Amino acid sequence: MSATGHSQPPRELKAGGSLQGRVKVPGDKSISHRSLLFGAIAEGTTTISGLLPAEDPISTAACLRAMGVRMSPIEAGGLVTVEGVGLDGLQEPAEVLDCGNSGTTMRLMLGLLAGRAGRHFVLDGDASLRRRPMRRVGQPLTSMGADVRGRDGGNLAPLAMQGQSLKGKVIRTSVASAQVKSALLLAALTADGTTTVIEPAQSRDHSERMLQAFGADLKVGGEMGRHITVRPGNTLQGQQVVVPGDISSAAFWLVAGALVPGADLTIENVGLNPTRTGILEVLEQMDAQIEVMNRRDVAGEPVGELRITHGPLKPFAFGEEIMPRLVDEVPILSVAACFCEGESRINGASELRVKETDRLAVMARQLKAMGADIDEHDDGMTIRGGRPLKGAALDSETDHRVAMSLAVASLLASGDSTLQRSDAAAVSYPSFWDDLDRLRC
Repeated sequence: MSATGHSQPPRELKAGGSLQGRVKVPGDKSISHRSLLFGAIAEGTTTISGLLPAEDPISTAACLRAMGVRMSPIEAGGLVTVEGVGLDGLQEPAEVLDCGNSGTTMRLMLGLLAGRAGRHFVLDGDASLRRRPMRRVGQPLTSMGADVRGRDGGNLAPLAMQGQSLKGKVIRTSVASAQVKSALLLAALTADGTTTVIEPAQSRDHSERMLQAFGADLKVGGEMGRHITVRPGNTLQGQQVVVPGDISSAAFWLVAGALVPGADLTIENVGLNPTRTGILEVLEQMDAQIEVMNRRDVAGEPVGELRITHGPLKPFAFGEEIMPRLVDEVPILSVAACFCEGESRINGASELRVKETDRLAVMARQLKAMGADIDEHDDGMTIRGGRPLKGAALDSETDHRVAMSLAVASLLASGDSTLQRSDAAAVSYPSFWDDLDRLRC
């Protein structure tokens, strides 16, 4: 049964104890997706070590295989090889491309396939993905000449795409979204003429870094690196990619280490890309005992070790300006806020309402069941910390980040909890529950 199923009994979550030791979190999900996609359209072989062997990247791999890309199986700890078919070598698939639960897969596929003139593609996904907005990608692609159709005027999957010859242009995106930007950069690789994407704020830049490493003619300029220009014509060349640990997965251990009495955790080989480290800035604002060690660069991405130990925490506040750098960490930070003495505020987070679930509503609902003092707003929450949480019957509501956030909250509750649909964690962190058991003491 998939992460969205009901078939498993609720997981028992014991309160109390501490956390000690070293942990290596799974490979970065964003970089895993991109290494598969860029490897597929490069010339020659791409080898990927550390790729996240979870449901979302597996969905991307399955879509690429359906279009004639040969690659080795994705297994935990294994090296993945991708035999590139070149910029225009993707075949029209005989079946619907199933993106599963992965918004990244669907949005990046739209950009990848828009310029495949004369070929037809249909993209679909699970019930959750069919509710997620796709017009934010479809609309700017249409301005380049793409033909995207679907429910709600092309906003909702299933989506049909008829490949077209695209024209390069200057596109200002309405949201700072790495998925939107990456889709446009993929489309730009085969467009006629230069494309420049201008973002309202800088979003994750994994695509820019990796496309440059693969040999694309891509330049980053403008204030804060918000203008990205692609000139088509260069072929991409297969690369050796080392995927660092996902800081969004590390965030659960960072917050747990800061909150749980006596905790001392070291998270190895974590990606420290500055477009992703908002969580570290907020932890510093909270006076968390955090240390960055052994900083280094691996394949264009900064990497290091993070050590976190327990200590008293101050409340925090953040808004829209930091959101592109920590959008996935808001659920676990809402847990952290419950244990900071005083009032914490999260604003500018309306994007969370269109994730795998409405994460603001789900976290408010589940933490209130434990006794948290939370007010939910249109674009965030106000959380008054310092009230003890009690054990409760909890539900991930099918969201991987919710499942892991509630696991951390349950450690600090007075009394044990249960968690329905705990297997949702496998979407981004298949070994999470094993790692939790191993680190507990």
